[in-house]
Amino acid sequence: MRSKKQILFPKYQQILEQLGENIKLARKRRRLTTIQVAERAGINRTTLYQIEKGNSRVSIGGYFNVLRVLGLQNDFTRLAADDEFGRKLQDLQLLNAK
Repeated sequence: MRSKKQILFPKYQQILEQLGENIKLARKRRRLTTIQVAERAGINRTTLYQIEKGNSRVSIGGYFNVLRVLGLQNDFTRLAADDEFGRKLQDLQLLNAK
């Protein structure tokens, strides 16, 4: 069974590309080669290259493992952590339940 191709609008693709660039810069600051990071993350160099380019087809696990190798795994827990919009919706529902 073929999986459905994920389509991102350009402005959202730019967010992934920025993430990839940040990952690349973090790797370089640590003076780690692509070979070192890929081996430690359990991925091949092509996948690391795709992550550093912000490719949306790479699994979230691949991104996580690279962040883990770079010591940035705690940044991952911040994704969607501050759901301000969701809390406002919840507050409105609580007000209407009275």
